[in-house]
Amino acid sequence: MANESTLRFGAQTDEVTSLLRIVNLVRTGEATTRPEIGRLTGLGRGVVSQRVDRAIDAGFLEDAELGPSSGGRAPRNLRFRSDQARIVVCALGALHIRVGITDLDGDVLAHEHRPWDIVRGPEATLDAAMALVDTLLGQTGDTPIWAVVVGVPGPVDFATGRPVAPPIMPGWSGHDVRARFEEHLDAPVWVDNDVNLLALSERARRRDHDADLVFCKIGSGIGAGLLSRGRLHRGANGAAGDIGHVRVLGSEEVCRCGKVGCLEAVASGWALVRDAERAIAAGDTGALAHLRAEGEALTPEMIMIAASHGDALAISLVQHSARIMGESIATLVNMFNPAVIVIGGAIASAGEVYLAEVRQRVYELAIPLATRDLQVVTSANDITEPIRGGAQLAIEQLFDTTFPRWFADGRPTAAGVLAAA
Repeated sequence: MANESTLRFGAQTDEVTSLLRIVNLVRTGEATTRPEIGRLTGLGRGVVSQRVDRAIDAGFLEDAELGPSSGGRAPRNLRFRSDQARIVVCALGALHIRVGITDLDGDVLAHEHRPWDIVRGPEATLDAAMALVDTLLGQTGDTPIWAVVVGVPGPVDFATGRPVAPPIMPGWSGHDVRARFEEHLDAPVWVDNDVNLLALSERARRRDHDADLVFCKIGSGIGAGLLSRGRLHRGANGAAGDIGHVRVLGSEEVCRCGKVGCLEAVASGWALVRDAERAIAAGDTGALAHLRAEGEALTPEMIMIAASHGDALAISLVQHSARIMGESIATLVNMFNPAVIVIGGAIASAGEVYLAEVRQRVYELAIPLATRDLQVVTSANDITEPIRGGAQLAIEQLFDTTFPRWFADGRPTAAGVLAAA
């Protein structure tokens, strides 16, 4: 039997390997009784019993109700103890902060939201996020925190948890987001691009752990989360999916990143607001002009609502964005060949007005084999999507990637989980 030191550093002895597999079989629902575990693992009855007893003693599993009998004594079901710890998720957006608490199954227990401009910088933003987290933790008891996930609206070096030259986050490049949360919450922390969390949320919602899926978020900025056989594709440095700054042929619009002709400068929410302001200044007299005359500051959401109510200017802006996005997504389809494209973000709230135009361009421009079985759909637009997605990232990291590193300690720690990465 491996000693505690060996277990802590993740040596894959037969006992440890089978023990961790049993916990994960019960956690995922693949096996919920000892006989089912035996059939799936090939382990003998006595070995299964020993491993299960150890998992129960360690607090990962517990006996539940009796299962159906197949002729003999009814087997006892096993249950993963998802209530033994909490996951904290903090999703930072361009104009908001959303935080949530989940159990180890990813079920959202509490969440909170506040408007916030991320250009206020990392110190003020993280202070505001911590205050929201502390409020929620005060409402959900003193259960231990096993993981923290932070989503940010920009490129992230996943290995270090530091944003890298994020175009809409001045002052954030290289900031140690992970350390701030580790110090405050005493738990391992993972930082990722916010659209990756949305892709994982969509995977969980579809219950498709082998999904080939692209989640395109079109809001203040534009980004894509790529799932290949259910796994996030981040690329060599974490920049995969950052389509917002690819060049749009013929465009001379200046982007917030300082370059010219970026997709974001043509098709994002802030680009639509800019173009609406230009049209109003040139004499448009529709619904958006009326709102502007009343002193309202235009937002992407206002444009989407006006488009859904038939405003000509809003419809033209939305359709233009959708055509440009469709062309860029068609390139992704040719290169990545996903089964599903999910369109999310504020602009996608225009619904079929937007989606129909995207579909048309994708099917016109992508190769027939790549579009043969392709679905192009809008997201569920659930406000807890980034919380659920962040929880999925934490669960994946805790139980698929790092479990052997911390199992012997009984709970994950930043030093035990991330230092060995």
